[in-house]
Amino acid sequence: MAKKQRFRDTKQGNKTNLSKKNSVKKPSIPFAGNVIKAKAFLTDTFMLFMPIFYFVIYVVFGSLQAASEHKLLAWGYALVPFLILQTIFMYKDQGRTPGARANGLKVIDIHTLDKPSLFSIFFRNLALILSILTLFGWIMMFFRKDKRGLHDFLSNTCVIPYKDRKNLETKNDNQ
Repeated sequence: MAKKQRFRDTKQGNKTNLSKKNSVKKPSIPFAGNVIKAKAFLTDTFMLFMPIFYFVIYVVFGSLQAASEHKLLAWGYALVPFLILQTIFMYKDQGRTPGARANGLKVIDIHTLDKPSLFSIFFRNLALILSILTLFGWIMMFFRKDKRGLHDFLSNTCVIPYKDRKNLETKNDNQ
């Protein structure tokens, strides 16, 4: 006698045993809001980037006029140390920069729910600059339910409130 075909059951709305076996538990992640992430980014900008940028303008180039003649070079000299410093902070402090620490945020790997790898953190910070320059990647977080920007999506990371990291629960996908 012929074996009953599974796609007929699915088409008629009957559940098969295969669907019960393949049910995957997904974690319920409390994503951080866009306003608090913007506050953390502005804090990092003023605490980390601005001192580096002033150092580049007045020590490396000597004056604002000399730096304005070589704008692209001045931004490059400021952005590279900023990316390295931000990556070091995030790697050494469990995915937290000074702005994230002040606002109670943490960056985690979306698959493992732990601190991201060094490469993932560096790639996320590099993609953040790309996201801001293109504006699409930054605005993308306002239209997604999980509030992840392009840099988070590309590096498989997300930003969560730090106090809620311990309260992550796994929920059944079917419930």
